[in-house]
Amino acid sequence: MELNLEHLHITNFKNIIELNLELNKKINCFVGLNGAGKTNILDAIFYLSFTRSYFPVSDAQNIRYGQDFFMLKGQYQRLRVKEEILITFQKDQKTVKRNGKKYRRLSHHIGLIPAIIITPDDIKLITGTGQERRRLMDMIISQADVQYLATLGTYRKVLQQRNKLIKNFARDKYVDEESLELWDEQLCEAASYIHDKRKNFILELVPIIQHYYNIISGGSEQIDIKYKSHLNDHNFCLLLKENLKRDLALEYTYAGIHRDDLDLLIDTQPIRKFGSQGQQKSFLIALKFAQHDFIRKHLKIKPLLLLDDIFDKLDPQRVEKLVGMVSQDQFGQIFITHTNEQRLKQILHNLAVEYKIFHVSQGRIIQTHENSHA
Repeated sequence: MELNLEHLHITNFKNIIELNLELNKKINCFVGLNGAGKTNILDAIFYLSFTRSYFPVSDAQNIRYGQDFFMLKGQYQRLRVKEEILITFQKDQKTVKRNGKKYRRLSHHIGLIPAIIITPDDIKLITGTGQERRRLMDMIISQADVQYLATLGTYRKVLQQRNKLIKNFARDKYVDEESLELWDEQLCEAASYIHDKRKNFILELVPIIQHYYNIISGGSEQIDIKYKSHLNDHNFCLLLKENLKRDLALEYTYAGIHRDDLDLLIDTQPIRKFGSQGQQKSFLIALKFAQHDFIRKHLKIKPLLLLDDIFDKLDPQRVEKLVGMVSQDQFGQIFITHTNEQRLKQILHNLAVEYKIFHVSQGRIIQTHENSHA
């Protein structure tokens, strides 16, 4: 079940010139002012799991200003086996190696080093578009199911081809039903698998989210997530046929799992409209903790948990409760960013857990405290 990042090396990633860290197997805290580079360290760890940044930027934008490459290296203990992941990016060329051997496909790496990240940006899951919520589902399920990621890739490619065909038909005012049927069959097969996985994922997640929400908030509100999909109530192949006129008018495929969304509810009302800031924050943290449980159960491994500035605007009692939760045995290795070093040190001392605290300033880092005898 154990997964630990033992050593992290970073070169020219965002504002970090060079960094070598020996990490604690339980809790690692990065403290410093906003803009110091704390989040960049967590994003580097995320990148080693997903071969991309958590944030919507190109790989080239992750290179430190004035340089022409970046390099990330993580040395892990995974199920009592040593693993080394090396990622380099230079001149639009990304290379990912596992124990010195280059991956033929980057997708083969997903799920090897599972990770969950919680950042202030996650408010977009509540306030943003359906794309944000689909991305969340895909990120979690892909780590636990290799076939899901492959099927998702197939769906996107087939959808692209079908859209191209629809555009040509609209332009030529002629529909070749035989060729369209070939793409429709492939699209339906992929969509059916993805829909089933997403539906079961949400069904499994909801009671766990409710459990964590109650602990975090101390509230009695009823939490729910409703999975919205055209495939919930329709045969997708029939729906594609029925929507053909609409598709030709729009010049793209209207219906499908690429339009799926989630309704996030508190006491049956949309949390984006009726939830307070505190309720929304508690919901997001509970959602991410539930994802941690999901991956731990399906992969039989504890994902790395990256907590970026999530204690901001929380009272000290709630911060202590959250740190206490993640220091328990069902969670594995934790990485925390925070602005208040003394407050965090006091909480960790009270909980008697293993930890290291690093101070971050302008992309440079020094270790300030350690407790390895909890």
